[in-house]
Amino acid sequence: MAQKKIKKDLMEIMNNTSPNFSAGLISDDDMFNWNGFVKGPEDSAYKGGVFFINISLPSDYPFKAPKVSFQTKIYHPNINANGTICLAILKEEWSPSQSIYKILLNIYSILSDPVPENSLVPEIGTLYMSDKPAFEKIASEWTKKYAM
Repeated sequence: MAQKKIKKDLMEIMNNTSPNFSAGLISDDDMFNWNGFVKGPEDSAYKGGVFFINISLPSDYPFKAPKVSFQTKIYHPNINANGTICLAILKEEWSPSQSIYKILLNIYSILSDPVPENSLVPEIGTLYMSDKPAFEKIASEWTKKYAM
């Protein structure tokens, strides 16, 4: 079951190419480990950045969500220093109908529109809500330093 769904997810990414994100197998010998990237949206503090991610699919995929983490440092209320992402579709909203493409689309979306009420890093979420220009300055500096 897992391999069939993984092949379907790969085809979805190949058939719906996006200049903003992509992912694929690290090795043809291992369908369960992927690398990918998400570009910083033009309308965000992450503009111009390229953020690399790892995707690890469990053996019972799609019945369990993949583990997705940023490898590139990023200043974001929903992504912690270990690269862990707080994203509903990777947790309580996961369903077997989700796909890697949809996960990438959601990650791209939270770069434009963080969810500070659901912060994985509360101090960044607080700054985002109380002083958005200060948040954007730091996020932009980190993007230039780590993602360009």
